[in-house]
Amino acid sequence: MPGFTASDVTDQRGKCFLVTGANTGIGFEVARALAGKGARVLLACRDEGKARAAMARIESEIPAADLALIPLDLTDLDSIRRAADLTSAKPRLDALVNNAGVMLPPLTRTAQGFELQFGVNHLGTFALTGLLLAKLAETPGSRVVVTASLAHRRGQIPFDDLNAEHSYNRYQRYGNSKLANMLFSFELDRRLRAASSAITAIGCHPGLAGTDLMRHLGPFKGISGLLRLVLNTPEMGAWPALQAACDPSAQGGDYYGAQQLGELRGPSGKAWRTQRSQRSDLAERLWDVSVAMTGIDPGLRPAQNILP
Repeated sequence: MPGFTASDVTDQRGKCFLVTGANTGIGFEVARALAGKGARVLLACRDEGKARAAMARIESEIPAADLALIPLDLTDLDSIRRAADLTSAKPRLDALVNNAGVMLPPLTRTAQGFELQFGVNHLGTFALTGLLLAKLAETPGSRVVVTASLAHRRGQIPFDDLNAEHSYNRYQRYGNSKLANMLFSFELDRRLRAASSAITAIGCHPGLAGTDLMRHLGPFKGISGLLRLVLNTPEMGAWPALQAACDPSAQGGDYYGAQQLGELRGPSGKAWRTQRSQRSDLAERLWDVSVAMTGIDPGLRPAQNILP
């Protein structure tokens, strides 16, 4: 089946991309591919040492790579604000690639007390995006990429227990956070179109890729090792994000993912999403709750009579 791969990324000279979690895994491969096409890449990472090492790896392969570090800890809203300020001071921003996330940790909380998976995967993404919309608006045709997952299919939004104060199942909470990513991408697209904004919001998922996200799989680590042999490599897992960020034919509201083995692996193309992930009532409620929890309002009003 034909589809989009890194080889389909066109010349990106003159453009600037912010990639979260760019020091490892899929984020690293997105950054490497963009740098190889001449883009300026801002690597938004929590660990400066790992980020510097990742930059050195890219520069060893691409000596002319134009790279910069943006310190970013998605577990802390204060760090997110600082990262947004640093990014906003740059000459331009063509795309925000929200890639960083956590998967299946034991119950942990962010600096502001949010359950970690919801706090990082959704609230951190929501906050960073909201703070950078004004910067993105300076560049016509700019994009926001939101990385979801196949796990969104089992997700729910427990509005009465978002911080896991009453129960915690790490697998369900991961699926919930990925459904939140889907709803955010959906609602952001609706609001941007309603505002006649030149920014587009596009979702993606990497299929099933062998990355550091699997470190919390515990007894299933052996299985994940076998899966690495047959499913997506991190380089392949980057293809949907690259398509969302760079494909000239991509439009706001699109959702891309792997195309083979039930969307587990292979080149990127249009992906399937659940009806729940496109429910405007859930998306609007989640938006309002996210504003209240983070204290960050992206400033876009609800869409009225805008079809999904």
